[in-house]
Amino acid sequence: MAVRKSLVYLLEKAGYTAKAVEGPPQAVASLRTEVPQLILMDMNFSLSTSGEEGLRLLSQVKRMVPGVPVILMTAWGSIDLAVKGMHAGAFDFLTKPWDNLTLVHRVSMALELTASPAERVAPDESVQARHRIIGCSQALREVMQTIQRVAPTQASVLITGESGTGKELVAEALHAMSRRRGRPFVKVNLGGMSASLFESEMFGYRKGAFTGADCDRQGRFDAADGGTIFLDEIGELPLSLQVKMLRVLQEQTFEPLGDTRPHRVDVRVVCATNANLPLMVQQHTFREDLLYRINLIEVHLPPLRERREDIPLLVRHFASSQGMPDVSITDDAMQWLSSLPYPGNIRQLKNLVQRTLLLREGDRPITAADFRLHYESMPQVSALEPSSADSLQLDALERQAIQRALARYSGNLTQAALALGISRQSLYRRMEKHQIPLP
Repeated sequence: MAVRKSLVYLLEKAGYTAKAVEGPPQAVASLRTEVPQLILMDMNFSLSTSGEEGLRLLSQVKRMVPGVPVILMTAWGSIDLAVKGMHAGAFDFLTKPWDNLTLVHRVSMALELTASPAERVAPDESVQARHRIIGCSQALREVMQTIQRVAPTQASVLITGESGTGKELVAEALHAMSRRRGRPFVKVNLGGMSASLFESEMFGYRKGAFTGADCDRQGRFDAADGGTIFLDEIGELPLSLQVKMLRVLQEQTFEPLGDTRPHRVDVRVVCATNANLPLMVQQHTFREDLLYRINLIEVHLPPLRERREDIPLLVRHFASSQGMPDVSITDDAMQWLSSLPYPGNIRQLKNLVQRTLLLREGDRPITAADFRLHYESMPQVSALEPSSADSLQLDALERQAIQRALARYSGNLTQAALALGISRQSLYRRMEKHQIPLP
């Protein structure tokens, strides 16, 4: 009784209308008269702690209201029971005693991800307000379910996926739903860090460690102590530095430059890459032991072309972010946008939508022709023909190709390098050679 009352109070305080029933007979009777948007269900209703009562009730509930998400709760949680519940159709699984913030968050996420198109919240609410992870596709639901289950653990997570799929947002969500959410979340772009600065940036240094070290400096691992460190573009880390990264991830200790005393930290590690790390292991460009260390759990983000049903929601979200939540976009425009290949994924869609909205004239509805005009005017990497006789010189052509690639991919160095057919390190060297500033 006390547990039910506290749950009702918690959910009503969070803005939901909640109703509590005593046991399986009462739950079945209630479902015959009204269909809720979500069900929180205990797994045990007697002295038994096997969870079989909950599984039987879950089976009956899923037959009666198959579209309603069910979150299972038990004080006797186990992986086997959780797997059985998920196989039987449960949306999520929580153990008691629950964390109030986590419970409310998971309820909100379940409602958002399982709402019908007419019921889904506007982009400026719920998911957008929390983590800006927008979508309703089955592929994205599976990603979110993985995040929710993994977030409360201490497991290292590797987020994979093409450039522009939202890997950083997933890392932020993992931290926000973890027990470390009140502690620092430190982002590190390993692809943009030179090898000469790696140790001082990651581990810090002591005063006098080298010429110019006029004071102590805290490194990224120190800054993340107690929280989460997000190592983006882990595949760009040179082999010579991978062993140093492995040691600190394995032992959670390091020595700042100029200090021989081991420094211990407590950090959770989340990494991201658009590279094929297993293939890099085979090619001896990435350490196998480091891959095992960072890849306890993998979260793969599908490309936008594999979750096209999310595109209308994303378009509305980007319109809202431009202060135009009520802008009229025709059905043919949405259909055309949903048909594009999107090699740049969500980042490319965002660029196209925002450019079209910002340059629109008047208040008329936006059509497919409007989007097509701006899509066709976007720089194309393949257009490498010289614009003048002077451009026929090799250096000028190379500079032009790099600039167009950077413009085409909105300054994303990894994607630009892939388009040019060179490594990221090679792109850096060529940018330095041609005095092209970092975007």
